[in-house]
Amino acid sequence: MIDVAVIGAGTAGLTAAIYARRAGASVAIFEGAAPGGQIINTPEIANFPALPGVSGFEYANKLYEQAQALGAEFVFDTVKKVTGDVNSGFKLMCEYGTECEAKTVIIGSGVKRREMGLAGEQEYAGRGISYCATCDGAFFKGKTVAVFGGGNTAVEDATYLAKICKKVYIIHRRNEFRADRALVEEMLEHDNVETKLSFTVSAIHGDAKLTGVTLTSVDGHDELLETDALFVAIGLIPENGAFRDLVELDDAGYIIADESCETSAPGVFAAGDCRTKEVRQLVTAAADGAIAAIAASRLSRNV
Repeated sequence: MIDVAVIGAGTAGLTAAIYARRAGASVAIFEGAAPGGQIINTPEIANFPALPGVSGFEYANKLYEQAQALGAEFVFDTVKKVTGDVNSGFKLMCEYGTECEAKTVIIGSGVKRREMGLAGEQEYAGRGISYCATCDGAFFKGKTVAVFGGGNTAVEDATYLAKICKKVYIIHRRNEFRADRALVEEMLEHDNVETKLSFTVSAIHGDAKLTGVTLTSVDGHDELLETDALFVAIGLIPENGAFRDLVELDDAGYIIADESCETSAPGVFAAGDCRTKEVRQLVTAAADGAIAAIAASRLSRNV
């Protein structure tokens, strides 16, 4: 039985592994995809203290190497269920049959991109519809593209695409962006960016690949927008379904936990974007990881 099982190798999970190992706890990290989480797709991180300009991939790789060097064990499998309690220990069961027993658990499962739910969305995924501009933007170099969303991710996507595409439309259902002012100002410095505010994407068009989308305004007016690609950035969904029977979730599916990172289940902690919180940034995910790890390591010595 290990001391601390960490679910998810994003910023919160990797930071938790680093702090738990430094506290002397045995640690296993479970991750079903690449270590680093969504930040690996960010070309440049501008707001992490002391690391301006570092790429998301470089940042994530350094975290991974640091945790690995400290002796954290990495298990590349997706946790599908957790049972048990702090008195008898927790049992983790994974998609490909991996099982593990742990004294404490830190959930850093993160979030995933929200889909539009429109007819044809799945059909054109990979054929003009994408959920990652930095992953797929290069396929549309010199072409006309659109971004759907108004938060930081959407604005960052539009800024990135403006550097390689002929024309970039950014579509948002409100009359102003939710993104940080500095990010919006940077985006609008590009002459090839055109905003489509108070519109939502209501239909998808194409043949072998995407050719355009229908936009519907808040007053019900429809407009056809011709575009070679649509990059969707309309929000996030917490990936906490596997823990519904273990800890209490809010109506949106986030794990209920405050700044202590303690959940409704003693011995189980939630860190990073997967928990209820106001600010979801790298720096707050790292803070959560440290807080959860210190508490879990201390508890594991006493059970």
